Amino acid sequence: MNTDELLTRESFIELGARERARALLDAGTMRELIGPFDRLASPWLAAQGVVTQADDGVVVACGRIDGQSAVVLAIEGAYQGGSMGEVGGAKIAGALELAAEDNRRGIPTCAVILFETGGVRLQEANLGLAAIAEIHAAIADLRRYQPVVGITAGTVGCFGGMSIAAGLCSYLVVTREARLGLNGPQVIEQEAGIEEYDARDRPFIWSMTGGEQRYASRLVDAYLEDDVEAMRTSVREFMRQGVPAQHRSDREADFLACLARVDATEQARPEAVRAIYQEGL
Repeated sequence: MNTDELLTRESFIELGARERARALLDAGTMRELIGPFDRLASPWLAAQGVVTQADDGVVVACGRIDGQSAVVLAIEGAYQGGSMGEVGGAKIAGALELAAEDNRRGIPTCAVILFETGGVRLQEANLGLAAIAEIHAAIADLRRYQPVVGITAGTVGCFGGMSIAAGLCSYLVVTREARLGLNGPQVIEQEAGIEEYDARDRPFIWSMTGGEQRYASRLVDAYLEDDVEAMRTSVREFMRQGVPAQHRSDREADFLACLARVDATEQARPEAVRAIYQEGL
């Protein structure tokens, strides 16, 4: 990439959730549902001394993508680490359910989910877990009709139960700055020890769960520069491809075969992980 291209590139990562959603939708078509002026905040955080946010850190934006009806669900990673609670989770699940219902009524409606989340909100525990389970079910329902595109741009990443939601998407898009994994670095270090996973070793962490590694391991479908136009173009390309012949989450036999080739007696290495997945997927 030359200097002129760098100067004209607009960062997607630096945008807030609302601006990201607006950037992906066709110009002038965005309409927000249950926005901040509706004051639908978590009823549980204030009781625990946590400052609430009027939209609970989730933006639900309706509009059009490439002329087709679409909903963009953007998680604000800057609020509570993008964690999922009762309200934010219900907003995402409800929007996906309405999109599926639109399709059943003959209105083709696709969805994009912007994953910047550490997973369940610890302050809401089981309520957050239940909300994430509803999101999983809603993605599985909608993807039968229209593509559900997941995006993890950075820098929060996508972890916990929401990484399962990402795995259920029809297509996944990442950047170099993104991270994607079931458990976060601190959790792995806490449970397995620093010898297994040093949460302070950022190059190692990105080498295992970063966007480049996930793309090389064939666990995501597109690896992009941090650029709004590139992200917009990629989303439209996947929407035009339609529902994939087989979703990644339906290939459990392939993934189990990959896991069977892992030597758990040795420290995992990025190049070994890539080789295993590239051979089996």
